Amino acid sequence: MSGLVLPAGWAPVLALLIVGAMLVMFIRERYPVEVVALSGAALMLVLGIVPDAQALAVFANPAPWTIAAMFLIVGALVRTGGLEFLSQLAVSHGQLRPKMTLITLTLTVLALSAFVNNTPIVVVMIPIFMQLARTLQVAPSKLLIPLSYFSIFGGTITLVGTSTNLLVDGVAQASGLAPFGIFEITLVGLSVSVVGVLYLALIGRWLLPERDSMAALLGDRAPMKFFTEVVLPEGSALIGQKPNEVEDFRRGGARVIDVLRVDESLRRALDEVVLQAGDRVVLRTKMSEILGLQSNPEVRWVEQISSVQTSTVEVLITPGCRMVGRSLGQLRLRRRYGVYPLAVHRRSENIGRKLDDLVVQVGDTLLIEGAMDDIRRLATDMDLVDVSQPSERAFRRSQVPIVIAVLAGVVGLAALNVAPIHVLALIGVVVVLLTRCIDADEAFEFIEGRLLALIFGMLIVGAGLQHSGAVTLLVGWMTPTLQALPDWALILAVYLLAGVLTELVSNNAVAVIITPVAIGLAETMGVDARPLVVAVMFAASAAFATPIGYQTNTLVYGPGGYLFKDFLKVGIPLNILMALTVTTIVPLIWPL
Repeated sequence: MSGLVLPAGWAPVLALLIVGAMLVMFIRERYPVEVVALSGAALMLVLGIVPDAQALAVFANPAPWTIAAMFLIVGALVRTGGLEFLSQLAVSHGQLRPKMTLITLTLTVLALSAFVNNTPIVVVMIPIFMQLARTLQVAPSKLLIPLSYFSIFGGTITLVGTSTNLLVDGVAQASGLAPFGIFEITLVGLSVSVVGVLYLALIGRWLLPERDSMAALLGDRAPMKFFTEVVLPEGSALIGQKPNEVEDFRRGGARVIDVLRVDESLRRALDEVVLQAGDRVVLRTKMSEILGLQSNPEVRWVEQISSVQTSTVEVLITPGCRMVGRSLGQLRLRRRYGVYPLAVHRRSENIGRKLDDLVVQVGDTLLIEGAMDDIRRLATDMDLVDVSQPSERAFRRSQVPIVIAVLAGVVGLAALNVAPIHVLALIGVVVVLLTRCIDADEAFEFIEGRLLALIFGMLIVGAGLQHSGAVTLLVGWMTPTLQALPDWALILAVYLLAGVLTELVSNNAVAVIITPVAIGLAETMGVDARPLVVAVMFAASAAFATPIGYQTNTLVYGPGGYLFKDFLKVGIPLNILMALTVTTIVPLIWPL
C-alpha cells in the first residue's frame, strides 16, 4: 500500500502533530496505550509519512524479539517455582528477624530485577511484603511503594533488567550506534540503586503514608463468614418488598448479596428489585443470624436452603490475568464459581456498586468472597494473585537449575560477546521448551502481547519521525538553546525531557521518541551520543512520581491502598535525586 503524497514541508509538521496527539491520548487514558501507538503508526502509513518498506523494517529490530524471548525464559522461571523459591529463601527467617528480612528482600529484589523482568518479581513479592508488614506491625503502604521502586532500581543495573533498556539499545543500534554491553550501564545502575535505597530508608520512610489495603478498609465485614440462601414461599409477608429494606435481612450486620429469580441473578439492579414468590435471597451473615432465621417463629416464611462458610480475599489483576478486558457480569463468577465480587479498588477509589458493568483492568484489586475451595478454583483458572499470602502451586522444582543455568548462560555469554543477545535468548527459549521447564502453551502466555504491540507501533512512529525529517526539525529547534550548556547540563536537559514524559506516558513510548532526538542532538553539536542515550535509558525507567508511569507502580497501587498524591509526595524528591545522580555519574564514564 502506498501512502498519500504530502506537499513539501508538511510531512515533519504532520508527524509532530500526530505524536503530540498521541501524547495527549496517552495521558487521557481513554484508550489503551498499545491502541494509541498502533493508531499513530497506521495514520503515518496512510499519510505516507513512513514508507511501507521502512515500516516493515522495524520488525527486523532485535530488541522486541529479545524482550519476547526473555519473557519466555522468565515464564519458565515462574513455572518451575524458581522465582518463588528464591523469594521464600529470602524471607525464611521473617518471623524471627523481620528487619533483617526486609534488608535481605530489598537486596533480593534488586538482584533479581537486574536480570529478570520486574513485573513477575513484584507480583510474587507483593504477598510476601504484605506478610512482612503484618509481622513488623506497619501498614502495607509503608512497604509496597518501596517494593516497586526497588524493582525499578534493579532494572537499571544491566541491559536486560528492563524492556526499556533493550528498546533504547535497539533504537540506538538502528541509528548507527554500537550495541551496549550487558554490564556497560552497571556502574550507573548501582549508583542509582544505592542512592535510591538510602533515600527510602532515611527520608522516604517519613513521606510514605499510613494507609490500609481494601480488605482492611472493609474490615467491619470480617465477622460475617457465611453465605446463606433463603427462599420466599407463596404467601410470604415479604412479597412486594425491596430486599434491602427487609429488617431481618439486615439484622446483625447481614447484607443482601443477590436475589435469584428462576436462574437469573438480579444483582445488577438490586436496589430496584421487588421480591416475588419463589425468589431466592443470598445473604452474607453470621452463623448466629442463620440459626435465628431457622428458629425465629416470626420468620417461618423463610426456608433455610444452604449455608456455606466463606472467606474474603483480596486479589490482584496482573498482566497475565484472564479477566482483563472483560466485565464482571460477563465472567459470571457466581454461576461458574459460586464467588461474589464485593468491591473493586481502582486508582485510589473503592467501587462497590454496579460491579457487573465494570471492565477489569490490569492493576485492579478485587475483594471477592466465597468458599475457599471455590476461590482457589477461580484463582487457578483466571491466574489471580492473592495479595494477603504467597500462593501455593504445583511447580516443576526439579527443573529450576536448568532455567537458572539458561538465564546465567544468556547473560554471561552475551557479556563475553560470544553471540548477540537476541540469538542467545532464542537458544535459551529452545532449551527451556525442550527440557519441559515450561510447556509451549504455558510459555507463550507469558509474552506480553500488548507490550509488543506498543513497541512495534512506536517503532513505526519513530521511523516516521526520522524519515519525515521531524527529528531534524526538533533538533534544529533545541540546538541553539542547548549549544552553550556545559556537559552535565546538556545531559540533565535530555534526562529531564525524557523523565517528565515518562511520568505522563508509557516509558517504552518515550524511549522510542526521545532516543533518536538525543542522537540527533549529539550529531548536530559534535559530541558523543552515548552519554545522552544512557540518560534517556535511565530517565525512561525513572517513573517514581505517578502510579501510571511504570507497570509495577500500577500493581502496588491497589494493594497498598494508595492515593495518586502519595506517589507525588514520595516520587518527586526521588526523581530530582535520580536526575542529579545520573547527571553526575554519566559524564565520568562517557565524557562528551
